Amino acid sequence: MLLSVQWLSDKILPWLRPPTQSPFRTVFYGIILGISLSLSSSSAISYYRTRREEEETLQFEPRPIELRSDEVLSGVTGLIGNTPLIRINSLSNALGVEIYGKAEFLNPGGSVKDRVALRMIEDAEAQGLLRPHTGSRIFEGTVGSTGISIATIARARGYDATIIMPDDVAQEKVKALLALGAEVERVRPASIVDKKQYVNLAKERAISFGKLLPSSKPHLLPTPSSSVVVSTISDETVDQDVESEIPDYRPYKPRGFFADQFENRSNHDAHFEGTGPEIWRQVNGHLHAFVSGAGTGGTIAGIGRFVKSKNEAVQVVLADPEGSGLYNKVKYGVMFDYKESEGKKRRHQVDTVVEGIGINRITNNIDLALPIIDEAYRITDAEAVSMSRYLVKHDGLFLGSSSACNLVASVKLAQKMGWKEGQVIVTILCDSGTRHYSKFWNDEYLQNVGIPNDITIIEELLAQITE
Repeated sequence: MLLSVQWLSDKILPWLRPPTQSPFRTVFYGIILGISLSLSSSSAISYYRTRREEEETLQFEPRPIELRSDEVLSGVTGLIGNTPLIRINSLSNALGVEIYGKAEFLNPGGSVKDRVALRMIEDAEAQGLLRPHTGSRIFEGTVGSTGISIATIARARGYDATIIMPDDVAQEKVKALLALGAEVERVRPASIVDKKQYVNLAKERAISFGKLLPSSKPHLLPTPSSSVVVSTISDETVDQDVESEIPDYRPYKPRGFFADQFENRSNHDAHFEGTGPEIWRQVNGHLHAFVSGAGTGGTIAGIGRFVKSKNEAVQVVLADPEGSGLYNKVKYGVMFDYKESEGKKRRHQVDTVVEGIGINRITNNIDLALPIIDEAYRITDAEAVSMSRYLVKHDGLFLGSSSACNLVASVKLAQKMGWKEGQVIVTILCDSGTRHYSKFWNDEYLQNVGIPNDITIIEELLAQITE
């Protein structure tokens, strides 16, 4: 032992002693100090980064929407957006995964479509296609929610509205449109290739609007977002210098404007520039998956593309109802539903009690969504009904059919991924159940179409996951 210590003292320690000459001694101490500082700073940075991530995970809570007592909003459109993100307590507690819903049913028009309607009208005004208080009319083909949003904003901005819709949608939507002063035309459900399909009819009505007055000349104005149909009683250019806020200023001719939510890029932009950033701020960037259904495709495309731009690892997941072809398009690359096979095809393309989502064609907005969708789940009518009743019983949430589909898909995603505590899934709570009394929330109707009205399906699904 003494030999070893002596050997270390004689052979090793001399190399660790600083040089006797002053310049070399300074360099030696500088090297030692530099290495020490580098190691200590790296360790400190690593420590504080880990500590910050842990604090964000443990301390993050969804914040309620904050209203200042001195804040005055500009009319009904000022209420659109900035909706709160709410924790779905029953599902989050059962799964150990944080499931949050963007409460879009709190928009003044009652749905997520308020954002889209406002953006489409604002973009049309910016392009000179619409001018308030000139007798202009907005036309749209919709199953209800977008029509209600357009009718609401049209009244606030000085326009009339004509809504073309299938005659099998819930009666509550028709009553809301009529109460808002919209002109409503109901038609039989049909394929998009049929001239009498509700979207095609809305386009035709917009083109025909100018023909109702003498010397009319309807025309098609191409825009950067889509080919938007605008008809006027003349082809005079709108003078952009005169104030548009003057009520009933008549030198401007009435125009018929086809909003075209399915193909209009404004649909996507409303969510890419609005809803997506709101969600990202509300979760402090701590997001693992975004789940949404698709009707026009604008919501899943806009929000999905935004969250992907912030973090490519975020999963974008489609919730697709029965009869829609999008599930097969995502999973197998073919726009086809098994119910369309020979001997199984039903009367309507998307034959389901779920309204607002599901489609069998590729729109411009869906085309933007397809490259960024990572996973898709087929949601049955029975699953959607069961989820809606489960949420009422356990959370007091009274939601519509598309919201229920979104939450079923969120549960299935958590099951498949095996996610546990700390993982965050965000979805859209599109509208409330008040628009669905006559179908989705009608026990007699559900019994007639053979759909069970209880919470058993969701209880069994949750039990399988938590076993």
